[in-house]
Amino acid sequence: MDCNYNTPNGKGKIRKFHPSQLDVGIINEDSILKHDTAHNTKNIESAYNMGRYFIQESIMQTEANIGPMLETFQRTEITEHHIYKRLARTIKSSENAKILQQIADDELKHYEGWKKYSGQDVRPDWFKMWFYYLVSRILGFTFGIKLMERGEEAAQKNYAAVAATIPEAARFQHEEDIHEQQLIGMLDEERLQYAGSVVLGLNDALVELTGALAGLTLALQNGKLIALSGLITGIAASMSMAASEYLSTRSEETSKHPVRAAIYTGIAYIVTVTLLVLPYLLFEN
Repeated sequence: MDCNYNTPNGKGKIRKFHPSQLDVGIINEDSILKHDTAHNTKNIESAYNMGRYFIQESIMQTEANIGPMLETFQRTEITEHHIYKRLARTIKSSENAKILQQIADDELKHYEGWKKYSGQDVRPDWFKMWFYYLVSRILGFTFGIKLMERGEEAAQKNYAAVAATIPEAARFQHEEDIHEQQLIGMLDEERLQYAGSVVLGLNDALVELTGALAGLTLALQNGKLIALSGLITGIAASMSMAASEYLSTRSEETSKHPVRAAIYTGIAYIVTVTLLVLPYLLFEN
């Protein structure tokens, strides 16, 4: 007759043995426990070796690609160093110039840190440097810097991939994500304060002059006359809008200067008028 003999087998199951097996000493509880322990130890060692193998493979792949990655990191850092350095020289505000120079110094330190591991010098991306520099000069350095940092986010994600090989990568990423963002957040630019005045001029010029030019085109059928009439209408309207913005800003409790707000609105209006009239001067028909 069979009987149940409960033994732990590592899987929470019950093993059945015949009484004769226990009587004749074919198997006993100690031998079963030793067998299960050896089996579990073997499984643990196998899982450990497999995990170590995958980790080593990942490290080897990272080390194989680390050369090009370091070169990319270096080029990004030295390019941004030159951008911030050039902008710091052109900014009139001494406070903003100091902030930009500090960011430039940090970028140069990061470049030297990557150079210590790559062992080679990398030239900056001059096209990207001039592009961001001109954008910052035309649209404002705050806009240019924000645009540049947004494009850098993709490159910073690769810092974590080399952190296992280069311990300083984590510190570089921390400084890029936090320290520089705090510095950029401190930037204060006059153009941002008067952005509403600029948008007002652009919007009014598009709405008013587009309708006027459409009517003049149907009535006159002459490009030069249409352009001249559009310019006269646009300049008169820009003066009117500038005066309205001056009175509006003066009556509000704001830090904006009324005269400057009026100038920004008038200039934005005239620029829009010029762009709308330009096709009538360039094309005869």
